[in-house]
Amino acid sequence: MSENRLIYLPLGGAGEIGMNCYVYGYGTPGKERLIVVDLGVTFPDMDTTPGVDLIFPDVSWLEERKDRIDGIFITHAHEDHVGAVGHLWGKLDAPVYARAFTAHHARRKMEEQGHNPDKVQVMGPWPEMRQIGDFNIGFLPVSHSIPESSAMVIETPDGRVIHTGDFKIDYDPGVGEAFDRDLWAEASKPGVKALVCDSTNVFSGHEGRSESSLAPEITRLVAEQPGMVVATTFASNVARVKTLAEAGIAAGRSVCLLGRAMRRMIEASVETGVLSDFPSTIPPEDAREVPRGNLMLIVTGSQGERRAASAQLARGKYMGLTMAEGDTFLFSSKTIPGNERGVISIMNQFSEQGVDVVDDDGGRYHVSGHANRPDILAMHELVRPQMVVPMHGEHRHLREHVKLAKDNGRAGVLAPNGTCVSLSGNKPEVVEYVETGRVYLDGAVQVGALDGIVRDRIRMALNGHVVVTLIIDEDDTPLGDPWVELVGLPETGRSGSSVAEIMEQDLGQFMQRADDRTLMDDDKLDEQLRRVARNTANDELGRKPEVTVVISRLS
Repeated sequence: MSENRLIYLPLGGAGEIGMNCYVYGYGTPGKERLIVVDLGVTFPDMDTTPGVDLIFPDVSWLEERKDRIDGIFITHAHEDHVGAVGHLWGKLDAPVYARAFTAHHARRKMEEQGHNPDKVQVMGPWPEMRQIGDFNIGFLPVSHSIPESSAMVIETPDGRVIHTGDFKIDYDPGVGEAFDRDLWAEASKPGVKALVCDSTNVFSGHEGRSESSLAPEITRLVAEQPGMVVATTFASNVARVKTLAEAGIAAGRSVCLLGRAMRRMIEASVETGVLSDFPSTIPPEDAREVPRGNLMLIVTGSQGERRAASAQLARGKYMGLTMAEGDTFLFSSKTIPGNERGVISIMNQFSEQGVDVVDDDGGRYHVSGHANRPDILAMHELVRPQMVVPMHGEHRHLREHVKLAKDNGRAGVLAPNGTCVSLSGNKPEVVEYVETGRVYLDGAVQVGALDGIVRDRIRMALNGHVVVTLIIDEDDTPLGDPWVELVGLPETGRSGSSVAEIMEQDLGQFMQRADDRTLMDDDKLDEQLRRVARNTANDELGRKPEVTVVISRLS
């Protein structure tokens, strides 16, 4: 038996939905040559990551082995698969490979972060393959909710792996490639060692519906509305945007795209050749002159994003356009878990304006881009792998997918982030665990999730902040009493008096009692002043704020 092994290691996207990053390796244990599939992001929320802009997988394990990385492969252009390329490429310094549409977006992300966009190379669809070290790799077209999505065919000395990426079985997606059963059968014909498979909708028991099935219902809805119609969906779902635009044209309406991401996706689709017949649209300045009953807007912000066009219209105005009573707003999208609060807020704001809000309505105006349980099983039967490795899903999705594989006679393994699996034997074997985590983009700086910065921010947001300032003379004598500044705290407490004044009195009394040893030791003084300030705040306000003590010594 060869001393080499084939390994699979998820660093993001397994045990969660988003932030996808998967590693494959082949070689002597501990010295494998590596490839990376996807470098994605996930998005923050105000409850757990306030102020954070984006969240990346922690690629420290890869960075320590960057001399062994032979390539980075991006399956498609959704942010949770391509969004971190520009931010993390400098740590990995390896060639990036993608198909034309995805490469267009990856190059832009590289440029935005000051990297050479030529590091992104375009590959054609399978059966084109490229030999990279011990791997022979190709992009196998698959249907999804964005053009040119691909699975990865990864040929190794220990057998062939197919990494599905995000997929659904759709024979008429409208835009992009239809699912080609014969092509997939051909790619699987030599025998597939492992199918590393999307698990997102494993709990959905009905067969998935085609993107094209939405057109009649959307067209009818748009035609029946008396006022202006505004629709939002994922900007990356080019097929849906096209369906919405065609519905507007069919109803005799002028169509206007609002939101940079929406326009950018359509422009990229035309530029890379995946879209050739998008309906004509008008600019926002012309839309302002069109009678409301003859106008349709297609806007960004289906997930309640505060700066997107939907949210700005809900707050009053965007690009000179406003909603009015009798208008209709359509959410042609599914609300991603965690975004419900923002979406519901926008719905209520529109309702207050007299706007009729229409949501997904049980699938009438939206279909998922991921395979449901029967389609996942159909993929197993089509590929007929020796083993199944679930990915892209929360822990419960992965676990259920393992059960599905085993119930149908295939070896499966539960491998959440950090689980290194050997695929070389007759069944998958967990061989080690590596530390994984998250990195936050906080403004212009990347910070570790465990660095404490965001934790401190949350604590200040929950409890408020007190700054205590004290000046000590040359002879270790305080120059007056400490003074305080309150941030994010009420000015008046239970006693009806100023909290700041009461706190300064308590701090002054402490300073009068403090012995010389305490006055000479900044650490002890800091600790005691913090304790007094927090106790006073607790007595007056019922909470213990974060306290910063500033001690200035005159020399």
